[in-house]
Amino acid sequence: MNIKNSILAMATMALVLPLSSASCGDDDDDGTAKEPSVTVSLRSQSISEGAEVDAQSTTLLTLTYNVSVKLAASPGITLNGAAVSATRNPQDVTGILIALSLEEGTSYTLIVPEGAVVAGSDAKASAPALTLNFKTKEKVQTPTTDVSSTPLTTNAAARKLYDYLYGQYGKKVISSVMANVNWNNECAEKVYKLTGKYPAMNCYDFIHICYSGSGSWINYDDIKPVQQWVNAGGLVQLMWHVNVPKSEGATDYSFYSDGNSFKASNALVSGTWENKWLYEQMDKVVSVLLKLQQAGIAATWRPFHEAAGNATARQQASWTNAWFWWGTEGAAVYRQLWHAMFDYFKQKGVENLIWVWTTQNYNGNSNTFYQDTDWYPGDEYVDMVARDLYGSDVSANVQEFTEIQAAYPTKMVALGECGYSTGGGARTEQGNIGDCFRQGAQWSHFMAWCQGGQGSTDTMCSDAWWLDAMSSDIVITRDQLPDMR
Repeated sequence: MNIKNSILAMATMALVLPLSSASCGDDDDDGTAKEPSVTVSLRSQSISEGAEVDAQSTTLLTLTYNVSVKLAASPGITLNGAAVSATRNPQDVTGILIALSLEEGTSYTLIVPEGAVVAGSDAKASAPALTLNFKTKEKVQTPTTDVSSTPLTTNAAARKLYDYLYGQYGKKVISSVMANVNWNNECAEKVYKLTGKYPAMNCYDFIHICYSGSGSWINYDDIKPVQQWVNAGGLVQLMWHVNVPKSEGATDYSFYSDGNSFKASNALVSGTWENKWLYEQMDKVVSVLLKLQQAGIAATWRPFHEAAGNATARQQASWTNAWFWWGTEGAAVYRQLWHAMFDYFKQKGVENLIWVWTTQNYNGNSNTFYQDTDWYPGDEYVDMVARDLYGSDVSANVQEFTEIQAAYPTKMVALGECGYSTGGGARTEQGNIGDCFRQGAQWSHFMAWCQGGQGSTDTMCSDAWWLDAMSSDIVITRDQLPDMR
């Protein structure tokens, strides 16, 4: 070969070799496949692992990656084993949208297999497989009842309070806490410190009205604690453990039936020492209620609660009696007692109350207890019906609510008191209020009872219970209330 031809051949090889190398595609020089030019990883997802979502409002799952992505020709994405459709997010090239059709109260597993999502610039680069487990909330049923929209009173503030309770009934549950069985807002402040939110309602007890006075350790006539709560936007509950002398002339007071000679029937008879005591105490309460009324403050009012105690047991024994003196003489006397207070308050001009009666409702066991409907004062004397439950799980709450609502279909039903139980020696927590509501126990409101030294709130509901309740979208807190003043 002459020199000219040799130079030409070398030039030709120089041109051909790069072209030949480029035609090898994704193979390296040794014939193996090249690594993808990018790495695809998941950056965020709109439903987190283990989340509980609303079935009606959750129609899409959004997956967002670190690079521009697209779907493989057959992505094979499944939800509980069934194929679901997906598309690239038209608003974000790094996102994939997966269509969801969900049902209430269901657990789901969504699987995005490896190779389903690939890089937009390099189809060889795919995202790792994703397995996502989540569930949907239980269906909330609005009670199908004929609940009255009108309270027994025409007082403007009480009507406004009742209208609000009625408007929320079956939609959400209103939070409340007991005021350390006293005339203060201490427990509510502790709930706020723990959860960052105040309960919507605060409940005050007239339990110490027998000691009340300007020179005493407690003075109910000073209504500033209640005014402060209302001015901060809160709602008011009132109740009364009616303390009485254990015997005529005694200074040892009790509201229990054991060791107490105070007779409810005599309290209804003019001239008896029981009658004198009860009406003196009612006058003290009336004085405070009228001050609140003048200040434009209305409240739910829950006197003579849990009257039946264990008295409705099918098999009578030494323990099958009423717990409090107002129930010791049976249903007929109890109803007369309620009527006497109702009529006396009305006579004295008290109109700012929503009257709440507390049922025992079989004590939760219809096999052992009769229903306490004989103790009910009557529709014309009661605005709402309450039930006090301690250590009751979700199913027990649902059973109680359902039975009470069926027995009193024109009345809103509330959880008058709640907290843990130590029956049998073991502590049993009250069911989480959001779970109770979603599964059918649609209480108008709940009230956690106070108990010093229990958790950081000094109530009979644990810190975990409170944190769950006050973060639930079912529970109304004080900051969510309208201006009721």
